[in-house]
Amino acid sequence: MERAGRLIGKMKLSPDVADVETRVRAAWAIAAGKKVARHTRATALVRDSLIVEVEDYVWQQQLARLEHFLVRNLAKELGEAVVKKIDFRPMPRRREPQRAEEARRDVADPIMDVLYRQSMLRQTGLRQNKKR
Repeated sequence: MERAGRLIGKMKLSPDVADVETRVRAAWAIAAGKKVARHTRATALVRDSLIVEVEDYVWQQQLARLEHFLVRNLAKELGEAVVKKIDFRPMPRRREPQRAEEARRDVADPIMDVLYRQSMLRQTGLRQNKKR
């Protein structure tokens, strides 16, 4: 039984569907394995080099030693040797969403501040009229 990556490569499909970079990025998780895939992300294919973002420097060093095996696994998954080299790069730190300590009642822009205050007055005025 052949893998889908190999079949898609052999079929005569439109370039959008059979895009080599998309196929390589999709095959990365299978070729690298579950544990490595959790700590990495294949981001781009530049010529014959796959750029893979890794969590930190330690992962970068460890995976650089396994590059030969990973390239071989990718070739096996894709059915052709598209990737010749893998460039491991540390991922940029992602900032987590932050909550405000307290709600701000003022607006920095003076015009927007006036509009905000007017809308608040109209809103409270409407509420008071509804209560009567």
